[in-house]
Amino acid sequence: MSAGNPLFSSPVPDTPAPDERQRFLRLLRTALAERRFQRLLLGRHEGEDASIERLTVRDIELRGERALSFLWRHKTKDVTKNHPLEEGLALLEQLLGRDFQQAHLDTLGEEVQLRFSRKGKPLLQVGKKAAPQAGGPAGPDGPVGEGASIAPGGHDRAKPRELSMAQPFWRDLGVTHELKGQAALVPAMARKWKQINKFIEIFGAAVRKAGLDAPASADRPVRVADFGSGKGYLTFAMHDWLRSQGLAPQVQGVELKQDMVALGNAAAARHGLAGLRFEHGDVRERGDQPLDVMVALHACDIATDHAMHFGLRSGARIIMCAPCCHKEIRPQMNTPAALRPLLQHGIHLGQEAEMVTDSLRALLLELMGYDTQVIEFIALEHTSKNKMVLAVKRPQDPSPARRAELLSQLDEIKRFYGLRSQALETLLRVEGRLEVDGGVNRA
Repeated sequence: MSAGNPLFSSPVPDTPAPDERQRFLRLLRTALAERRFQRLLLGRHEGEDASIERLTVRDIELRGERALSFLWRHKTKDVTKNHPLEEGLALLEQLLGRDFQQAHLDTLGEEVQLRFSRKGKPLLQVGKKAAPQAGGPAGPDGPVGEGASIAPGGHDRAKPRELSMAQPFWRDLGVTHELKGQAALVPAMARKWKQINKFIEIFGAAVRKAGLDAPASADRPVRVADFGSGKGYLTFAMHDWLRSQGLAPQVQGVELKQDMVALGNAAAARHGLAGLRFEHGDVRERGDQPLDVMVALHACDIATDHAMHFGLRSGARIIMCAPCCHKEIRPQMNTPAALRPLLQHGIHLGQEAEMVTDSLRALLLELMGYDTQVIEFIALEHTSKNKMVLAVKRPQDPSPARRAELLSQLDEIKRFYGLRSQALETLLRVEGRLEVDGGVNRA
């Protein structure tokens, strides 16, 4: 198998040129060998099973071996089957021109399209893609392949988008529209698209850190709850990303607005997205349920604390919150004398209350056995709500000595600012989970 680009290889004299179908298959093998493969879409299905609409193929790794993940899109369901690399390539060779009359290969740097005429003649088109700017938003007219998922081993190069805008549900959500027969980003959604992809980048790293992508996890669902899911951008994105990794997602969006719930469920049903549903509700009214990931973005004030508490009760290995409206402790704060020149300005006092609140939350999550970070998850020019509290469960709970240290830090901060209570701390103290001798595992 040649490692060079077959498009620019010199023809061998007296050797018949391969037909366009074989050339496409050779380009596919080369992209896989060079780790440039991103995604393969097969369409115009004309096989025996009339319920099949399309096939999406991704490059994954299972039990230390490369494999091809086949996502069969039916009218009413999705079916995922994973094949060893060579077995998958052999199956694709059978399907091209027989069951599927169109293929779109997305690689780093190139897009390759193969289609068959009514008479069965293969026609090939190869186009170059502009190199993506690091962290830059997808262009408003980005092609189908813009933002395909990263192939294994691609962490040391400039990363493409984690998500593909070719997924049809993005059109239902108003993110994309059809342009010249392809999915293109709605110009007004460019910032939102960047935010969605940045979130998935953080989400994916947390999933890997938590071990939820381990081979042993491939046969059991990854359970996710997204509170305040809104229109469902991130809910759909998480479901799509997990599925692209060969995992079995069970993703639930929880939203107070009934019209948003109806929109999400209709889109999920329309595209046969098994394991994705939306429900009407509020985090404070939810009963306990086992979870792997709890997400609550922009929950207002102490709703963030209730969401974190729900994640802890549910045994979530990942907790992701983007707090806003930090109202609870600001009226309690006594301004220390040394800080009065700074905090006499209302905007500074609000920023200080925000920092103190999220620092207390991070300490409390660490007390519960999580590796916790407070990070910026999107640039300021894209949204003013740019802070995330990210917590990933550690294999072991903190030692009694570390717990005592964390509790001491918690008390020192409260004493320094004259704080009487903080919502998450109150919820945990009621359950007896903040004792030095280890209430971490107490329900």
